[in-house]
Amino acid sequence: MARRKFFEDEEMQEVNAKTLWRLLRYLSPHKGVILFSIALLLLAGIAAQIGPYLVKIAVDVYMPAHNFRGIILVSSIYAVILIASAWAMRTRLIIMVRMGNKVIEHIREEVFKHVNRLSFKFFDERPAGKIIHRIMIYVDRLQQLIKNGVVNIIADIFKLLIILGFMFAISPSLSLIALTVTPFLALFVFLLKGAIHRRWDVYQYKSANLNAYAHESFIGMKVTQSFVRENSNSATMRGQLDENYTSWMSAVNLANVLFPVVLLFNTVSIGLIYWFGYRFLGRGMASLGTLIAFSSYIWMITDPIVDLSQFYNDVLVALAAADRVFDYLDTPATTIDKPGAYALPRVQGRVEFRDVHFGYDPQVPILRGLSFAVEPGATVALVGQTGAGKSTIINLLSRFYEIDGGQILIDGHSIGEVTLESLRGQVGIMMQDPFVFTGTIADNIRYGNLSATTEQVVEAAQAVNAHDFIMEMPQGYESAVMEAGNNLSVGQKQLLSFARTLLMDPRILVLDEATASIDTKTEHLIQLAISRLLKNRTSFVIAHRLSTIRNADVIFVIDQGRIVESGRHEELLRRNGRYSELNANQYAEITP
Repeated sequence: MARRKFFEDEEMQEVNAKTLWRLLRYLSPHKGVILFSIALLLLAGIAAQIGPYLVKIAVDVYMPAHNFRGIILVSSIYAVILIASAWAMRTRLIIMVRMGNKVIEHIREEVFKHVNRLSFKFFDERPAGKIIHRIMIYVDRLQQLIKNGVVNIIADIFKLLIILGFMFAISPSLSLIALTVTPFLALFVFLLKGAIHRRWDVYQYKSANLNAYAHESFIGMKVTQSFVRENSNSATMRGQLDENYTSWMSAVNLANVLFPVVLLFNTVSIGLIYWFGYRFLGRGMASLGTLIAFSSYIWMITDPIVDLSQFYNDVLVALAAADRVFDYLDTPATTIDKPGAYALPRVQGRVEFRDVHFGYDPQVPILRGLSFAVEPGATVALVGQTGAGKSTIINLLSRFYEIDGGQILIDGHSIGEVTLESLRGQVGIMMQDPFVFTGTIADNIRYGNLSATTEQVVEAAQAVNAHDFIMEMPQGYESAVMEAGNNLSVGQKQLLSFARTLLMDPRILVLDEATASIDTKTEHLIQLAISRLLKNRTSFVIAHRLSTIRNADVIFVIDQGRIVESGRHEELLRRNGRYSELNANQYAEITP
């Protein structure tokens, strides 16, 4: 089986100042924490740089004079400095981790809230896995830059200046000699770290693909075993594992080159110091303490150089992630409350479509000037071939998509002029594919009305004849619902979804293939409940089984986005038109 591609490939990009500035704006509410963290870093940095200078004093001043009190004093000062430095670093780490997590939570919450407001079209065009990947994985990639990057770059620059200051204060000549190797080291580290980051990026993408394939495989395990695809899936997984391992080894092998090469450069630099330092000693131009201090400073100067190169590459990785996160934030919510939108008052339920035009793709129209009117309390059935436009009518009634032309009115109010919350709060929809959430049975029913009491939840379940099967579960209404409702049958999930919708007490009720997967006995019970509950409530019923809509007040036969026939069941059968043809075909399908 050909391996599918789960996530888009990405490449590191050049630093984009606009994106970087937009990302850094999330730090503005935390200025005080950042300044305090910088102060702690500077304190720790200065303390660390003083150490070799104190060693120089001990070696050059107190040891030749056998001044053990001075040596103890210097050692004590050094110990106190190390303790203070450790405290400063630990405190900085704690406050920055806390701040970084808050910023990441803010970004992730902002993206999640925005995506929740986007239209159905946004989700139609993107797999759920990619949306989750951007909200979770890409935002995580910003964390290191936000927590440490900006603060560390300031500290590293300051640290580099302090080290150079101490070195030139001790011996300008040895400083220039020691630094002859540094530019080559900096160039090498800069280039190598970029290559390392690119390889780790490849590993992350391969790892994400591996996880995505494993997740999908487990979700679809029943299908896999039904079609005896275990060996094929295992072969695909083997390929994923091989790519994952190869990319990991590639990154690790290159990363392992860094330390030996840095060690080589530092060894050459220290060798130069001792070579020239030995001659300076004979001329009185340097001391033994100076050489020891310089050896320490050579090692210290490596850290900020490596960190600075790391920072640049962190910025590239973070910007690549930020661009994709901001791409979602910049995606406009096409279905929103218009300026001046007002709350739709409690309606009677009159629905009117006036010359409505719509297409999911503007080049491929679905509805072509659709017009009809439904009086309050009427039960309307929509029938037709798959793709005729039945579900589209329902989607437009709840304003899940914006129409391309015409007008949709409820009790004379244009749905484009009212708030979405007030509109959807009065239109209850029983979806074709029942969906239940992880939680309890009661939680899933109460989702239609979060303020509903236990009595109201039970009443809704009884109304759709779900109460009996619920009470047969181990903990009744408090029984757990597993992911995707895997511990429930399709019919049971539909009953819960139906109870959830009824608990809303909507003025307009939509049943989109609501009884498609329910056995005949259960369907009969639901039909009895519907006949009572839909009284004085406008309802739209989409059903493939025409037997379920015999009692509808009016049946609209939809074909290519138009109503080609309308009337009651018996009336349409007598016409011998499209509805009669659909009925005859369906009867032929179920007759042996």
